[in-house]
Amino acid sequence: MPRVGFILKPDKSDAGVLLEELVPWLRAQDHVPVVTAEDQIVPDGCEVVPESELGAAVDLAVVLGGDGTMLRAARLVSDHARPVLGINLGRLGFLVGFAPEHAKQALADALAGRLAHTKRMRLEVTLRRNGAPPVVRNALNDAVVHQGAMARLVEIDAFVDGEFVASYRADGLIIATPTGSTAYNMAAGGPIVSPNHAAMTLTPICAHALTNRPLVLSANSRIRLQLGTDLRGVLLTVDAQWGHSFLEGDVVEICAASAPLVMFAASKSFFDVMRDKLHWGARSDKGAHKGGS
Repeated sequence: MPRVGFILKPDKSDAGVLLEELVPWLRAQDHVPVVTAEDQIVPDGCEVVPESELGAAVDLAVVLGGDGTMLRAARLVSDHARPVLGINLGRLGFLVGFAPEHAKQALADALAGRLAHTKRMRLEVTLRRNGAPPVVRNALNDAVVHQGAMARLVEIDAFVDGEFVASYRADGLIIATPTGSTAYNMAAGGPIVSPNHAAMTLTPICAHALTNRPLVLSANSRIRLQLGTDLRGVLLTVDAQWGHSFLEGDVVEICAASAPLVMFAASKSFFDVMRDKLHWGARSDKGAHKGGS
């Protein structure tokens, strides 16, 4: 019997209502619904596991929430190559492509193998500190080195594949995947990258030198960030869900993670989503052929 895991957004009011609707529907088809103990909502007929065990316990995962909940799902299930279906109960919903009223049909199609899926690159982020084991985290969107509470520039030396790139004096640096290029990277003036491209972006946040521009790098690149000596308040954050402070001598290394996130794809194309979510101007000549005149 297929096992279907659920990951809920922090404000669980509407997510809980939809979960209560989906669980008996799944049970009637001999599927096993699984929820995490951390989400604290357990409808009748559900199995409960710690979120750290969810990836190994299910055949596919369903996100009931927004993009932030999808980031959490990526952290929980990607290493086990479990596909994720996103039901949008959030705001923008770049990553959760299905409306709640279509949840049953989307889930039925996913379970029957009728839904296409896509693989989204993730980052492997390693914090190295003298005399300590390395700390490793994976990111679907981005890794950010930034100043926290104080309005003070951060000094960062960036290297790509062992070659020195630049010394940045800025509010921080964003290393983003194509998926994350429409998040903090975009807000900081970085480029939008189609998710079917294998690339990383390196974008300074409010760089002191106006010539420090965003870079697009190969997904095979290995990025190394060395920080200056004044590290008061400087943080490393990964997908805005995990953070770590710095000590002098710390180094951050970033490369492509070995396991991507497998997502079920909605019918909209990347550019359909961009027009819809970012309110880009649509063409007025509705009958025009695709590809222009």
